[in-house]
Amino acid sequence: MTTHRRCFPYNFAAIATPIVLTVLIVLAGCASSTATRIGTAATVPLTDLNVAREDIPAVLLTAREHPYQVPASQNCVAISLEIGELDEVLGADLDAPVSPVDPSLARRAASLVQDQAVGALQRTAEGLIPFRGWVRKLSGAERHSKHVSACIAAGSVRRAFLKGYAASEHCAWLNAVGAVATR
Repeated sequence: MTTHRRCFPYNFAAIATPIVLTVLIVLAGCASSTATRIGTAATVPLTDLNVAREDIPAVLLTAREHPYQVPASQNCVAISLEIGELDEVLGADLDAPVSPVDPSLARRAASLVQDQAVGALQRTAEGLIPFRGWVRKLSGAERHSKHVSACIAAGSVRRAFLKGYAASEHCAWLNAVGAVATR
């Protein structure tokens, strides 16, 4: 009877996976927006347990309550300021100027690596809690997530309403943030 001995006494996949994830996270951490995304992805279990919650900006809560309310101050400056507040919270609107596409293959590859690394971290963090869907429902995290989504949708509707109202009043609104869409 012969015994077979493995060349590697350790499970290579169990050792290599955390190392590869660590390298990808370090590479992805170079950009500040990616660092923010990494922090968000890493806190997914706390969000699922409803321990950590996203703060909803007041302008979105107001928009959720009254998305079609005519502005109290109906002058063009006040309307433009309210549109600017919504732009600051929601980001660029569909009518914002589109930034030119960066033709650099290296930059596109780096962006792809960052997206994949953050996605891998988020999937790993999501996998830490068994029965994640049930935990989210029982902890109230699912309800809060739906409320956040409804506030964002109401903010988008409010911004569109204000832009239409401004156009009917012959106002020109300025993009206060200077946001540039990346479509």
